[in-house]
Formats: sequence, structure tokens, C-alpha cells
Amino acid sequence: MQDGMTRFKLVALGGTFDIIHRGHIELLRNGFSISSKVIIGLTSDELARKKGKIPINDYPRRYKTLEDVIKKNFPNSKYVISKLDNDFGPAVLEQEVEALIVSEETSSKGKDLNKLRTERNSPPVVVIVVPMALAKDGTRISTTRIKNSEIDADGNILS
Repeated sequence: MQDGMTRFKLVALGGTFDIIHRGHIELLRNGFSISSKVIIGLTSDELARKKGKIPINDYPRRYKTLEDVIKKNFPNSKYVISKLDNDFGPAVLEQEVEALIVSEETSSKGKDLNKLRTERNSPPVVVIVVPMALAKDGTRISTTRIKNSEIDADGNILS
């Protein structure tokens, strides 16, 4: 047990992970700190487009970068990167997942997932909301702000 938090056998989290920034690292850190294994749903290029996002990096590149970041920051962690073609990949709808880690802006996904799991007679997951990582100016770190050269991946102001 760490920090009095429940230890889970399997948790899930997801994202596009286009330009990996401190917010992503926090999301991953939360996953690895409470669970022995993490399923990471990585948005497919098609799904990103459907959501109106245009990733700078294509799926194979985002996959590789994500893997490198995990190896560097969370060595010896057990994880699976699974391709997401819709909001919830098969992995998250399976029985074994015990918790879903979401950021504040995607916290409603937890409710959606539990509704789907109920329909499939799977037990509900615990939804863990990770606060948004803030840049030095007090607004959240986002890939869009990094792309616009307002901030760097650690939230430092560039203007």
C-alpha cells in the first residue's frame, strides 16, 4: 500500500499522447503508483481525427515515444499499450480492469464507461480523477498550447 491508496491489479488510462507533457507523466505516474499493471489506451489516428484533433505524430510514432517515456520514467513497470478506435477499447470493457484514471477534463468518461460495463454485467470501475497539471501561468498544460509555442512540455512560459 502506498499513500493509503488501494492497490489495484489492473487499471486503465487513455490519451492521444501526441506531444508528451507533464500532464501525461502525472497521469502515468498515478497509474503506476496504484496498480501492478496499467493498460494504456492510445488513440488511433482515425479516432483523433474524428474528435477534431490533428496529431503532429502518427500512431506508430506516438506509440514509440510513449514506450520510451515509460521506460525512462517508470522502469520495470508492467503495461500494455492498446489501440483505441473508440472511447473505450475492449481492454477496458473486460472484467479485470478495476479502475479508470482520467484527467479533470475527461472525468465524465468514467460515468460513460460504468454505464457500458453495467450493460455487459461487468462490475463498475473506480474512477480516479487526476488534477490537470498547470503551467507556470496557472492555466493547464495542453498539447495545443505546446504546439502554439506558448509553453514547453514542463509548463514553462515561452512568450
